[in-house]
This record gives sequence, structure tokens and C-alpha cells, in this order.
Amino acid sequence: MSTTSPEPEKQELQLERFLPYRLNVVGSFASRALGRIYGAHFGIGIPEWRVVAQLGEFGKLTSRDIGELAQMHKTKVSRAVTELEKRGLVSRAENRQDRRESFVTLTPAGRRIYEQIVPLALGFEARWIEGIAPDELKAFERVLSTLTERGRHLAGDFRGED
Repeated sequence: MSTTSPEPEKQELQLERFLPYRLNVVGSFASRALGRIYGAHFGIGIPEWRVVAQLGEFGKLTSRDIGELAQMHKTKVSRAVTELEKRGLVSRAENRQDRRESFVTLTPAGRRIYEQIVPLALGFEARWIEGIAPDELKAFERVLSTLTERGRHLAGDFRGED
């Protein structure tokens, strides 16, 4: 009498049901739609509007801070800041404590764009969540916060080397 262990059950990955993939797809749709809005209104792309949004919300930041807050690679942040600086929307000031980095801030023209972006972004969000019941949205936001924290833990702190 021979005893053999049962074959392990073959697992299949159905990409359209795989949560990390689905979250990426949803995020991609949002970024593309917002990118079209910001491109049409202000002539800036997704990395630039993320920099403007971070500076508008938090004020003076280093490029490293922007990258960590916006989950952007350091080269994308650098290119976006350089482009925004050429257009007169941000300015840089040397960090006297660490001369290897500088502080980035919105110029008055950049602040005006940020103030125009806010209602467009909030209007987009309102259209995006239209038809979702408030209790469902609250539960979703709770789950999304948990997934964000778990993702941060599993990925390690984002340092721009990826």
C-alpha cells in the first residue's frame, strides 16, 4: 500500500481579478484623465501637475520630499521641477544646511495654476465617485487606507531608487 501525497492544487492567476493589477488600472485611468485635463488647461503633464499639487498643499519642499509624497522616481521629479522652473511656475532656493539639495516653491504664477487646478481636481473626483453611496465610499476609503499602509510596508519606504 503506497501513500502518496495529493498533488498540490494548481493555482491560476486571473489578471482581471488580481487586486494589485486592478488598482493599477484604476490609477492609470485616473492619471490619464487628469493628465488630459491639466494638459488641455495648463499645458503640463502628469509629473508636473503632481509637483504643483504637492507644493500647493505643503509649500516649500525638497525634490526628495516631493518624490516621497507623490511616490515619484527622483529623475521624474527632477525633470518636472526643471520644466516647471523654465515656465516660471516654481523657483529653487539653496538649502543652507545641505547644499546638495534645494527647496522648491511655487511662484505666484504657479500658485495661480494650483488655485485653478483645485476645483478641476475636486470636480473630477466628484464625477469619479458619482453614484457610490456615502457609506460605501467611507468603507472603501478605510480599505484603501489599509491597502496603502500594507503596500508601504510590503514595498519598504519609497526612496526613489526603484
